[in-house]
Formats: sequence, structure tokens, C-alpha cells
Amino acid sequence: MKTAVIWFRRDLRLADNPALATALASHERIVPVYIHAPDEEAPWTPGAASRWWLHHSLRALDEDLRARGSRLHLARGPTLPALRQILRQSDATAVYWNRLYEPAISARDTQIKQGLRSDGIEAHSSKANILFEPWEIRTGQEQPYRVFTPFWRKARAQLQVRPPLPKPQRLVTPAGEAGLALEELELLPRISWDEQFHQRWTPGELGASAAFEQFLESALRDYASARDRPDREGTSKLSPHLHFGEISPRQIAWALEERVHHAGDSSRAAGAESFLREIGWREFSQHLLFNYPSMPEQNLNPRFDGFRWASKDATAIRRWQQGRTGVPIIDAGMRELWATGSMHNRVRMLVASFLTKNLRQHWHHGQRWFWDTLVDADLANNAQGWQWTAGCGVDASPYFRIFNPVSQGGKFDPHGDYVRRWVAELASVAAPLIHHPWTDPAILRSTGYPAPMVDLAASRTLALAAYQDLPRSDER
Repeated sequence: MKTAVIWFRRDLRLADNPALATALASHERIVPVYIHAPDEEAPWTPGAASRWWLHHSLRALDEDLRARGSRLHLARGPTLPALRQILRQSDATAVYWNRLYEPAISARDTQIKQGLRSDGIEAHSSKANILFEPWEIRTGQEQPYRVFTPFWRKARAQLQVRPPLPKPQRLVTPAGEAGLALEELELLPRISWDEQFHQRWTPGELGASAAFEQFLESALRDYASARDRPDREGTSKLSPHLHFGEISPRQIAWALEERVHHAGDSSRAAGAESFLREIGWREFSQHLLFNYPSMPEQNLNPRFDGFRWASKDATAIRRWQQGRTGVPIIDAGMRELWATGSMHNRVRMLVASFLTKNLRQHWHHGQRWFWDTLVDADLANNAQGWQWTAGCGVDASPYFRIFNPVSQGGKFDPHGDYVRRWVAELASVAAPLIHHPWTDPAILRSTGYPAPMVDLAASRTLALAAYQDLPRSDER
């Protein structure tokens, strides 16, 4: 019987898994493998919140495999020697995996494919976690896109929605060593800070499916308008499931097509198209990272290489991280992030604007904090998002667009419910004062909530002055 190794990475699902399906088409037995090698992703080794999710997702995948007669073999890196050992133990003759596109991982995978083939082992990789390969969508001049709208217009026109691959009902795995125990990977925190993670999230393929189903039934209809409201349950909460490959973009696109467009459900059509556009933003981030691999470290707009960032202020950064800025919607977002490993997307823009513009701290400080604290920390999305808000990316929000957290709070959290949920000191403060409690000193005295650490209007003026000092493109 022919045996193949299935090398799982961030494709932790059995349904719509091209590597698994391709292997099963020509091999009778498979060896499902996960190899923990975070050092091979340096300098962007997974953060603490991501490791928490990975632990529980691996457990869920192993349970799903065992229900089908198989199991997940866990090993530590370096990856190529670990794969070679597993190949020897199992008498497998091929390795299948699904592609990733981060610079360090892509370079590592190329070396692994070459090494395996030099050993006489078949090595096959597949597209699985994006709708388009990052080299497929090009301008008329065969250049990568730098603006989202024309990128998505072309991608949307070329998108051919196909049914996802089915989940195999039975898998055959040869007897042999089971590998490491999951606890030996030491992914969970040593200090228990993850209590609310368990309340909010269900990692794994079943959890992803349940979250998507809940979104389709309860939130899709109003998604286009409700997605900006942190006080409502208006988003899909699929981002970490997508990052770890527990659900694929193709599964999402197919469900939207079948259950909305083909079903003639016009009441949810606008929400479906708006949600698919958000999947398009994820595609655009992958497109940018692949074509501009320095994006996590360098400004995509070189004008900002000369920007006058303020000197690093460790105290200010710490207050921002801890949600003690004295600006309620900023503090609510940062506390939500710490408690749950996530933050509403509208609020992510607000806290990023506050750090990079009102505090004028370099976007790298925020990017690194998000990387360690987000369960959906994705290198492409994180870097692109921070550069977008800081104004230094391609197709970025212009630097002079400085979000006013007071007016934004009043618009998107009009009753103050989101702030009250996360800023306990202000639980009894009524709207609209809840978004600017410092205007009534009695509130600060009675609640102990701090005054704003920075004057919003004055800091905006200083940020705009720094922006005016940037050299024009023709002066470089």
C-alpha cells in the first residue's frame, strides 16, 4: 500500500483541503503530521495568543482524525530532518502540503521541497487558503497592484466559485510511533491569562463551521452597516479560523453563492457582497506581502522614511497597551484585546490612529503588540493594517486622516454599551458623556478613571505639523 505524509501547517481542517485530497487520490495510507518549528518563522515567530489558539486547534484536528481512524503525529523541528525521520518510520514515499506565503516560510518550504526531491521523495504543494495565488492578479502592465479597489475589481471579475472538496469519511494510517504529546510543544501560557479566551472562542474546524453558520443566520443581512458597530454582534469572528485554515475562503465564497445568490435571497445580497469584499482585503494583504516582502519592517511609501516620529516613550506605550489612556473607546479596545485576543476592526483603526498620530509612536510598536496579543495575528494582515492606518502603506488612509475617538465613539458606540462592557470604571456613566468623561471632572473623581494622557486637539496639530515636514515625492 502506498503511503504519503500530509504536512499540516495553517490548514488545520479536513474539508476542502487540497493537499489531503491530492494525496488520497493516489495513496491508500496517510500520515498526518504537524511539525512545531517556530524558529523557522523568525523574526516573526508566533505570539502568545496565537500559540494558545494553535494548541486547541491541533487538539481538535487530532480528535477529528481519530474519529476517522487516523491520528495526528506531532514533532519538533528542524522541519526537514523531522520529515525525513517520519518518512523512514512510515515507509512513505511522498509529502503533500498547502502553500504559505510569508517570506521566511516560503524560502524554507522551497529548500524543503528541493531536499525531499533530492532524496527521491515526491513533494507536492497546493493552493488552499486563498482564492488567488499572490502572483495571479496583475495590472495591465503585469505589475502587482498597490491599490485595493482595482485589485478587487479584477479579482472579483475573475473569481470562479467552485464547490469545496468534501471531508473524507475514513482514513488509513500505518501503525507506528505517535510522536510527541501536545503538551510537550508548550504552547499554552504558564500564567493563566486566557480565561475569557475559552468563553469567546472554539478553535478547530467544527468551531469555524459553527461560527460561520451563526454569522450567516444572524448577522449577514445587516453586515454592510453593522460591521462598524463594536456594540453589536455584527461581524463573523472568522478571522482566527481563517488564519489557522480551519475554514477556507473557497468554502465561504461557495456558501455565500449558494445560500444567498442562487437562493435568490436579495435581503442578504448586499451583506454577502460586503463580506466577500472583506475576504478580498485579506487577499490583497497576501498579495502585498508576497510582492513586497519587506512590508512588516519597512514603509511601503518611502516618503515616510523621513517622518519625524516622536522618541520612543515606553510609559506612553505601556499605558496604551494596558488600556489606561483616559480615552474610553481606546481603552475599551485595548482591554478587549488583552481579555479575548481580539478587537473589533473599527476599534483596531482607532487605537492604531491614537498610537501613531496622537502619540506619534512608530507603527512598529503597535504591530508587535498586536502580533503577540491577537489570536488572529497574521503577518500580512497585521503589517498591512498598521501601515494603512499610519498612512505609510500603499493605498493607505492618508496620514492627515486622524480619527477623533470621541466622535467615532459617539457614531459607532452611540449608547456607550461597548465602552461599559470593557471599561468597568465607566459602567454607570450615561451617553454621550461616556465618550468624553473628562468634561465633567466629577466623573473622574468618583470613578477613578484617568484624564486623557494627551490633548486630542493639540496632538492632532503636532501630528499634522510633522506630516507637513515630509519631503514631496519629487524632492527625494
